[in-house]
Amino acid sequence: MGCGSCGTSKDGAPSGCQSHGNCSTGGCNRMNVHDWLANLPFSDPESGCRIVEVSFNNGSRKDFFKNTTLQQFFKGDMIAVEGVNGFDVGMVNITGELVRLQLKKNKIDEKSPDIKKILRRANDTDISKMLETKSREAQVLIRSRAIARQLKLEMKMAEVEIQADGRKATFFYIADDRVDFRELIKLYAAEFKVKVEMRQIGARQEAGKVGGIGSCGRELCCSSWLTDFKSVNTNAARYQNLSINQSKLSGQCGRLKCCLNYELDTYMDALRFFPDDADNIEIATSRAYLVKKDIFRNLMWYSMPDSNKQYPLTIERVKKIKELNRQGIRTESLEPVQVVSNKPKEIEPVYADVVGQISLKSLEKTSRKRRDLEKRKDQPRGPRQDRGGQGQGQQQKPAGQQGRPGGGGNRPQQSGGNQPNRPQGQGGNRNNPSRQQGPNRNPNQQQRNQNPGNKPGDKK
Repeated sequence: MGCGSCGTSKDGAPSGCQSHGNCSTGGCNRMNVHDWLANLPFSDPESGCRIVEVSFNNGSRKDFFKNTTLQQFFKGDMIAVEGVNGFDVGMVNITGELVRLQLKKNKIDEKSPDIKKILRRANDTDISKMLETKSREAQVLIRSRAIARQLKLEMKMAEVEIQADGRKATFFYIADDRVDFRELIKLYAAEFKVKVEMRQIGARQEAGKVGGIGSCGRELCCSSWLTDFKSVNTNAARYQNLSINQSKLSGQCGRLKCCLNYELDTYMDALRFFPDDADNIEIATSRAYLVKKDIFRNLMWYSMPDSNKQYPLTIERVKKIKELNRQGIRTESLEPVQVVSNKPKEIEPVYADVVGQISLKSLEKTSRKRRDLEKRKDQPRGPRQDRGGQGQGQQQKPAGQQGRPGGGGNRPQQSGGNQPNRPQGQGGNRNNPSRQQGPNRNPNQQQRNQNPGNKPGDKK
């Protein structure tokens, strides 16, 4: 599961982050390790560890190899190592003194002759051969499952890893019982033309190879950093006061989650101060039964048979009641303590009923103004008439509302809309000094009024 900022280059190393395999997010390689002893100075360089840990198939498998060459390798370098009747290509995972700690953890002798050697630094031919071989693994896995199904073997093929030179293939399988796969190996060797090695793994190892996201939202521990699998039983859940729910306590592998063991030691240390023989205590009215133990508050919760209420008692109070019960004395009451929660109480929001309090008059006025403005824009506009300088500054009216100049006879004024016709001198010339009749009237305007046929818009 690589990080989003990294890409794979032609030599197999991450190229996006330019970190040469040492990604800060830890997602470029499964089982990624931070070498915290890499910058440790040595007084004697010859005493340094010559063993290198190499990872194969993106961290799915790791092995140790002896560096007998004069070259110095660093984390992320692609190297060619000894394989079965050939060579294999892997990535350097750990160098230096941290390898000695890993050898001690795995109980491997540093001077053991069984440790294979590093051949050389991988060249372009080795990388291209490895990429060509790795591209066959998916097809080989599908075909191997079909062959195992034809033989009716109770086994599941989990992963196939082919050596870089294509001479050997390792088949990882899961089986509940012992499986006789002698005939299967012959078919695999004839089908794929490789040397076949069968290796059985468990359900947890399969989850580590496949990978995934756990219920916590992070990458699975078995596929990111966990290398050894310890046994997990239901007592770990009981000590931590967890409900025995199989669906919640099981991981993606179908087994109990490995994280149940992470805090078990802390719970075991805290439970030493709690009395062991306090599953039930006697009081004057009845018997109280233990429900749970709260190690964070050092309280023990009891319930009565005739009530569902739970009573918290301190450890000292339980020990005192238990000592009185041994003497044959029953106390009158449990004397529970008052549990105060430090969590701030959430205040629920108050909703006010504002139905009928909001006025829509302002919205109605705005919509009415908008409608009136649209009507004005839709009305047609006539041509503007030149009145010899006297009509300048006047706003042009619509064509249906323009009045004719006065003094043109008894012709009525034509107005827009459904208004009745009015005489020319009474309606159209009101409050308009340029249209008043009199001796001061412009001669040019008088000439135009005498020839009404030349005016645009007049009836003939």
